[in-house]
Amino acid sequence: MKTMTCKQMGGPCDHPFHGKTADEVIKAQDAHLKEMVAGDDDSHQSALKLMQGRWKNPIAGMGWYIQTKKDFAALPEDK
Repeated sequence: MKTMTCKQMGGPCDHPFHGKTADEVIKAQDAHLKEMVAGDDDSHQSALKLMQGRWKNPIAGMGWYIQTKKDFAALPEDK
């Protein structure tokens, strides 16, 4: 299990996401961004728009995805 924060993935806060894979933490951050914006947290609005834009432009979004997977792989296992 490893931990990445919202900020490490391009978001505005230090909310932690835990997962066995990068995909797990990416999905958790996606849900977090949507939840925060739905709760009128404007600080997450730009990160949500960026995330949605990545999936609308898969070639450009792949760079972020690959880098996030590398960043996740480089993290130490949680204790």
